[in-house]
Amino acid sequence: MLPPGKERDYHENPFIVIWEVTRACALKCLHCRAEAQYKADPRQLTFEEGIKLIDDIAEMDSPLVVFTGGDPLMRPDLFDLARYAIQEKKLSVSMTPSATPKVTREAIRKAKEVGLSRWAFSLDGSCADIHDHFRGTKGSYERTMRGIHYLKELNIPIQVNTTVSTYNLHDLEAIAEKVRDMDAVLWSVFFLVPTGRGMIQDMITPEQHEEVMKWLVHVQQRMPYGVKTTEAPHYRRVLLQETGRLGMVAAEAGTKRKDVLGRAPKGVNDGDGFVFISHIGEVYPSGFLPLVCGNVRERPLADIYRHSPIMKQLRDKSLLKGKCGVCEFKQVCGGSRARAYAVTGDYLASDPYCAYVPKGWDACEQDTCDGGE
Repeated sequence: MLPPGKERDYHENPFIVIWEVTRACALKCLHCRAEAQYKADPRQLTFEEGIKLIDDIAEMDSPLVVFTGGDPLMRPDLFDLARYAIQEKKLSVSMTPSATPKVTREAIRKAKEVGLSRWAFSLDGSCADIHDHFRGTKGSYERTMRGIHYLKELNIPIQVNTTVSTYNLHDLEAIAEKVRDMDAVLWSVFFLVPTGRGMIQDMITPEQHEEVMKWLVHVQQRMPYGVKTTEAPHYRRVLLQETGRLGMVAAEAGTKRKDVLGRAPKGVNDGDGFVFISHIGEVYPSGFLPLVCGNVRERPLADIYRHSPIMKQLRDKSLLKGKCGVCEFKQVCGGSRARAYAVTGDYLASDPYCAYVPKGWDACEQDTCDGGE
């Protein structure tokens, strides 16, 4: 555990570790990164391998841990793993189960019993028609609402995840209101990356990305919950610009007192403060950047995170190309490396869905500039 006041060095240890404990899931969501399947992969990490992984994670200055999937609740030993991580290794653990019949009051009671820090549900529409279409399963919205009720009843902090796409762009204001009504502590807004089942045609435009992010700055001001983004590091740039323009203090605009877990002291990005372990132990810079950097069955997680050539490149902002390479905000942003890779095939390329034109871009030969310092 980091001593008070010491800043985490992302070159050494991540701020957050996501572990895909299983790929099994009963849903078939349109945007699924994992291309989840109905049954567990027989190659998934065993309980003993999971315990070893948790030990390795704890040795990296005890980052935040998220159990994801698939659907984590499809793993029978889930709460035993969580209990070990929380009670034995003193890790802060959150979970992102799918809204299926497995989300029972008893399951949520077990989560509270082992000490789960937060439970995250996905809400991709303010009503059943939009949400269920996006999730590919009728009744998903109703089960989500029932699960939220159980969480409130058992006093477990609620996080709501929303993936922004062409399917729900028009519904975001209504979703924001819904998140408030749920008494959530955090709204985590994902910006679609075309990987897995996610399609380029489902993504909003670069200009719409910019407008949604500006709107989110105002949501943070007027709503009681915190707001964070995933695969949208340029939100940090927008936050700085908008708070400056409106005379707000950026640090205050980006923080809510209720949301005391999961607020990084500095921005994280793919492979830079963030690492993802798949159900079979493969290590990726993030769940949306499908570049295998190693496997925890063969090397310790810390060794992979610190020494993988891909990870090291991702943490070196001087290697960024195009607009990202010359952008004055590249140290606080850096663009979505996953989106750059998904659209261009180059994880160091400029984020093609950022509309911002850096101050130095006009002076750069746009067809030859590789960025750099």
